[in-house]
Amino acid sequence: MKKKILLVGGNGTIGQHVKKGLKDHFVLVAGRSKGDFIIDISDIESIVTAFDEIGKVDAIVCIAGEAKWALMSEMKEEDYYIGIKSKLMGQVNLTRIGVNYLNPGGSITLSTGILAEDPVLMTTSAAMVNGAIHSFVKAVSLELKNEKRINVVAAGLVEAAAEAYTQFFPGHNRVPMNRVTNAYIKGILGSHSGKIIRAYQ
Repeated sequence: MKKKILLVGGNGTIGQHVKKGLKDHFVLVAGRSKGDFIIDISDIESIVTAFDEIGKVDAIVCIAGEAKWALMSEMKEEDYYIGIKSKLMGQVNLTRIGVNYLNPGGSITLSTGILAEDPVLMTTSAAMVNGAIHSFVKAVSLELKNEKRINVVAAGLVEAAAEAYTQFFPGHNRVPMNRVTNAYIKGILGSHSGKIIRAYQ
C-alpha cells in the first residue's frame, strides 16, 4: 500500500538515496531552505507550521540536525547547545509534534550515527547527542499507542560522504549507500519499534 511519507532532510546526501528507495510511495521532502515544505527542526514554530499544512502522514523520517565538532578543551558551553538545539531537541520536537499527525500504524524514524558507541576525536558534543537520541527512542517506544512505532538509524561512515570525513574516522569501514538506505526502509516500513538500526554492523 502506498504511504504518505515526510522526509525531513531529503535533499541531503543520505536523504536523496532514501527518497529513491521509497520511490513506490508518496514522499514529501522537507528541508531548511528548500523542498516541498520548509522545516528548520531547531525552530519549533517551523515544525508546527509545516505539519499544519501537511496534515496526516503515514511516516516521518528525519535525516537532519547538526552538532559542533571540536576538542572539549576548545568547546564553550554554548557550543554544546548547537547540537542540543538542533540534532537532539530538533528530533525530539519533531517527534513530539509529529506523533499527533501520524496515522495509526505509522512510524517515526530518526537519525544518529556511530559516534554514540564508537566516538572519535572532536566529537564530545555529537557523541553525547547521539547517545541521548538512542535513549529517547527506546523510552518513547514504550508510550506510543495505536500501533505507532519509532526507531533510529545509526548510519556510520557512509560511502557517499566518506571523502569528507575519512580523516576523522581512521580505520573505519565505509558503509555502502544501499545498506544505509535499507536501514531507513526497515525503520519506516518494518514492524520493529524502539530499535537502534545500526547500518555499520
